[in-house]
Amino acid sequence: MDSTHATGLSVAIFGGEAIAPHLDDVARLRMEVFRDWPYLYDGDMAYERDYLAAYARSPRSLFVLVFEDERVVGASTGLPLLDDTPAFRAPFAGGDVDAARVFYFGESVLLPECRGRGIGHAFFDAREVHARRLGYRWTAFCAVDRDDDDPRRPAGHRGNEAFWRKRGYRRQPEMTMQLPWEEPGQGEVIHPLTFWLRDWEEPA
Repeated sequence: MDSTHATGLSVAIFGGEAIAPHLDDVARLRMEVFRDWPYLYDGDMAYERDYLAAYARSPRSLFVLVFEDERVVGASTGLPLLDDTPAFRAPFAGGDVDAARVFYFGESVLLPECRGRGIGHAFFDAREVHARRLGYRWTAFCAVDRDDDDPRRPAGHRGNEAFWRKRGYRRQPEMTMQLPWEEPGQGEVIHPLTFWLRDWEEPA
């Protein structure tokens, strides 16, 4: 699929082995976008390549890339949950949601100057179509938990929770994982991330 928006941005979809040439582009975007609130991620390319290797190995993975001319300015990713690393599967152990029937949405990253043009919906649309075509019952993602009174929160910051709920996703407070990453000036910090799920067998 390849589509061009009136915004001057084009969206293209890559799967499986076809994502390999774009791994460094996604790594670069993750490090740039996630450095800001709420992730405060001080990343490095070596870690990024290791993290994204799961997507390169999965034959059912998906990259939704946004181009401005030849430059990649946005990316959204997904793969079957069982193809991801054990840390992402752990919150599903012993629960009612069968991890084998979950398609996991990774990051959605878009440069600030390209936001507000409907790309967020395009990211979800493409990944949901892909997951449903493969027969997955649930689509899921996780988001970092931050305190409302964290002094680092930018004034006027608006989260994505309302957008996610309108897309049919519900936060699962009992499904939380812990991931370490470096924060600027803080070193390695353990972060809680909570899953959001949509059950496609429930009425919209």
